[in-house]
Amino acid sequence: MTVRVLGSKDGKAGFLGSIGVRFMIDGDDAEGRFSVVEHPMSARALAAPLHRHSREDEYGYIVEGRVGALLGDDVVVGAAGDLIFKPRNQWHTFWNAGDEPARLLEIISPAGFERYFDELVALGGSTQAEPHVRAALAARYGLEVDARSVPDLLQRFELVFPGEQL
Repeated sequence: MTVRVLGSKDGKAGFLGSIGVRFMIDGDDAEGRFSVVEHPMSARALAAPLHRHSREDEYGYIVEGRVGALLGDDVVVGAAGDLIFKPRNQWHTFWNAGDEPARLLEIISPAGFERYFDELVALGGSTQAEPHVRAALAARYGLEVDARSVPDLLQRFELVFPGEQL
């Protein structure tokens, strides 16, 4: 890994269709051990439908705002300075639980899933990509997605999908 300082505006950024992504450390930088992305989220934005990863764990460190998460049957809400752990093979989702923007640093271990985000950005985000293309992309990364969960999540947690690009 090369020693460097990544400034607050450095790194490739994009929009996933509901929340943003800024690529900070990829798997190549960390010899495959982990990657780090930042997710800026507009107010009340749902990040994604319920989903689960078969290959990686995610650790979400809240930098700004409030972030809610549904982890299996458990609902948690964290504030700046809190960490939300989303283990592999657990159905989950997350969202901005406040009326102001939020930012989450997502540590992904092992690395690799950051490339899913990169490919999704290239497709125009989840709301622009064709369903069969999104499904094939998810399958390549060992990701299961329950798109039917969105209406219930929006109503249950008073959210919006898609969110605004920040």
